[in-house]
Amino acid sequence: MTRSIRAVVVAVAALSLAACGFNSVPTKQEAAKAKWADVQTVFQERANLVPNLAAVAKGAAEQEKAILTGVVEARAKATSVQINPEAGDLSNPAKMQQFQQAQEQFGQSLGRLLVSVEQYPDLKSILNYQMLQTQVEGQENRVRVALRDYNAAVQDYNTEVRTFPSMIGAKLRGATPMVPYQAVTPGAEVAPSLEGKL
Repeated sequence: MTRSIRAVVVAVAALSLAACGFNSVPTKQEAAKAKWADVQTVFQERANLVPNLAAVAKGAAEQEKAILTGVVEARAKATSVQINPEAGDLSNPAKMQQFQQAQEQFGQSLGRLLVSVEQYPDLKSILNYQMLQTQVEGQENRVRVALRDYNAAVQDYNTEVRTFPSMIGAKLRGATPMVPYQAVTPGAEVAPSLEGKL
């Protein structure tokens, strides 16, 4: 009879431990830790993504900027050289040569621009900026989702740790409530600015 009483006591103790969250507390704790790892991953992805995309967009913009600057400068020079028929400029070989050179430079600049546009129907910098914006917005969404998922896992774990009967198992394991993610830096809820980085 003592053997069967022992078996009953062991069975009741096992059920009591199972009912008091002895196993569910560490399971929920590990789930919350995994969600935190996801948060760290998306923050690292964001840290890696923004400078790389900004460099790509800036590089394309610099190349196109040189072409567009050349066109603007050539245009300014071409329009600054005026031929005044009333002043006899049409008869002045030096004045005509100056005008023709300015127009030729402008034409060459336009040619480079047209070749660039033909090779890239849409200016690459615009596409790169749009890609950068899309990537940053997507990354910020991933950050928000990861933070939301982490906070939900922490809430689930903290509820488990603080409610009866699971709190008994939590006390036996030395489990303490976890801290949810909260923005502590003023303006931390705002996505990082790319102004001056492009």
